[in-house]
Amino acid sequence: MTPLAMIMNAARRLETLFPGYFPETKHQHAKDFGWPDDVRSEDALRMYHRHSIARAGVNKTILKTWQDFPALWETEKAGNTKAEQEILQHFRKIGLWRALAEADRRAIVGGYAAVILRLADSKGFDQPVGTVPGGLSGFAEAVLVWRNQLEVSEWITDAASELYGQPKTFTFNEAAIGGTAGRSFQVHADRVLIWSADGTVAARSDLEPGYNDLLDMEKVKGAGGEGFWKNAKSSPVLEVDKEAKIAEMARAMGVPEDEVADAMNDQVEEWQKGFDKLLMLQGMQAKTLSVNLPSPEHFHGIPLLSFAASLGIPAKILIGSQTGERASTEDSDEWDRTCNARRESIAKPRIKALADRLVRFRVLPERDWFVGWSDLTEASPGEKIDRAVKMANINQTQRDEPAFTATEIREQAGFDGKAPAPYYDETDFQDPSVDPDKKDE
Repeated sequence: MTPLAMIMNAARRLETLFPGYFPETKHQHAKDFGWPDDVRSEDALRMYHRHSIARAGVNKTILKTWQDFPALWETEKAGNTKAEQEILQHFRKIGLWRALAEADRRAIVGGYAAVILRLADSKGFDQPVGTVPGGLSGFAEAVLVWRNQLEVSEWITDAASELYGQPKTFTFNEAAIGGTAGRSFQVHADRVLIWSADGTVAARSDLEPGYNDLLDMEKVKGAGGEGFWKNAKSSPVLEVDKEAKIAEMARAMGVPEDEVADAMNDQVEEWQKGFDKLLMLQGMQAKTLSVNLPSPEHFHGIPLLSFAASLGIPAKILIGSQTGERASTEDSDEWDRTCNARRESIAKPRIKALADRLVRFRVLPERDWFVGWSDLTEASPGEKIDRAVKMANINQTQRDEPAFTATEIREQAGFDGKAPAPYYDETDFQDPSVDPDKKDE
């Protein structure tokens, strides 16, 4: 053996002993484990529609983020002004907040979604928007669009433009999602609100990081179900004895020799249909093949935890189980903080972008509108009352002066801190024998 051949032989042995260590023999995880190299938007959409855990992860994120609706305020705090009330009523009328919540759901699945603004400006969808007459009434509808239904058809290529590199027009194809017919037309970017984590069409699906975990859960669940079914079905395997005479078996069954196999299939099928059936064999032995499966919970639980981590949702909240009050409370608090962060980093910026655009269209009065939304991390009414009760109990244990004032206790209970107005009037303490109308006589 030549020196070169000896070296090559030694290298092959080292690669066999230490697979994956040498660059030439890296482990191809996607190929070996049955994972796709790329996750397309169609794959994510199919997984959302067909996988219960994927659907739960997306829907619970949306239900918590949008458990109540935001509002547009003229200042940093709600003033219940006339303009705010008019906006509230009109947005409720056209279902804007529900449309934006659904856009958020679709963006989690596809990476981005869109809302097409239908405006009463007497122009086509492919035309830019100027001034919309009629104020709020000029905003007629918010049309929801999946990612696959909307593609950029033209980009802004003028380097001198402040919108350089952004979409100029889109192609809307309604039939791109589950249909053979539908509307198809060009839409100007003025009339499209892109909803995504970064406000662009480059965002990726939130299901992509945990997509392999979803596939693994499908494999474990499918294999467990198939194994259980095969064991329960218990189809016999017929072993023909070497001394068996096929011609005699055919005569006993009343069929030609070439139909013995079909006759045996029919006999086995009849035997499986009822417990009172007999399996008549001649020169054959019936055996069953059982599938021995390990407990699938552990194999299913690992990708489940991994998928929950990819969405930032506690596993107990994802699957709806609670094993302890303390654990569930901590998970709930963490989930509140996560969804509160989604409001701040994703939802509020997109709502503010929509408000600024409506101001430019003269649909909304020219203001620096604020997006008002409740704080998901704020204590519940019951928790506030519990805090107030604890503070009052502490006051009772103090020998000198109370640790908390009445105002502080009321504020912790969720009130404004002011003492409540008396629920009685001066006549409640008046001598009932005195007529109030004649007390001065």
